[in-house]
Amino acid sequence: MAAGASVSRPVARPPAGPRAAARPVRVLATVLAAGTLLATAACSGGGGEAGAASGTASTVAERPPAAQTTASPSPGQELTETGARNALITESDLEDDWNLVKDPATWRDSLLLGDVDAAKFLTGKSDAQDCKRLMDSLYDETLLGSPSGASAVTGFEQGDSRLYYQVAAYEKADLDQSMEWLKSLPSACDEFTLTGGDHGDRTVQVVERTLPEEGEARQGLTVTVKGTSDGDPVTLTLDVAAVQVGANAITVTNGGLDGADHDSTDAAVAQGTPRLTEVLAGGTPQPTPSGAG
Repeated sequence: MAAGASVSRPVARPPAGPRAAARPVRVLATVLAAGTLLATAACSGGGGEAGAASGTASTVAERPPAAQTTASPSPGQELTETGARNALITESDLEDDWNLVKDPATWRDSLLLGDVDAAKFLTGKSDAQDCKRLMDSLYDETLLGSPSGASAVTGFEQGDSRLYYQVAAYEKADLDQSMEWLKSLPSACDEFTLTGGDHGDRTVQVVERTLPEEGEARQGLTVTVKGTSDGDPVTLTLDVAAVQVGANAITVTNGGLDGADHDSTDAAVAQGTPRLTEVLAGGTPQPTPSGAG
């Protein structure tokens, strides 16, 4: 070893007095210390390149692996047509005597059709357009817009009341905007006049209502339309509910000329949202036992 050769030469010389003797001792100690450091470095790093590699490895080890920073996709995250159907509620999920109907997509109530009287809005056309959009979406059951993916619909009747229930996948950004739009309606619309159509002028009220704490975001409304039908005064009352789970949502429209059964709206949300969540996690919800709703 080169360090060993450096040590042997000073020791071989004859002593030249006290000062000369002291110098080799100091040199020997210094060289031995340097040799120890070199040996330690050699064992731990294996030379210059190995030392650099060791330093790099230490830096890498301190950084979390990419696999730990990126969450793996959960199975079943994308809603399928089968999943949407499995997520639908049944009569057993609702209270009272609701009966399943075959084709709720054909439901339409002409009391919802008309033009919004924008002259009575303090903020003008913008709010009037939002209220018009609300009435149109209640008429054709597109509360959150058109689904971009899988969707399934079911419906129930009880006397003169109807409950429409949809599970659907949307573009996430569009769904976020639709949920924000719904939240703005109690303030933006509040009370307005609907004109035209077959029922003359109607007074519409939009009131916020609280839903069960389900999903990532939710919005509830009660919409009341007062007008006439065949010359007689009528009042159409609808509960409206939307619950968001990722890029998916359930929507509920419930009510009629006899009013809206708030408990049934809440039951639909409370029973339906966990079903959708289970489907998105890759599961298949079990049918709700009769009488357990």
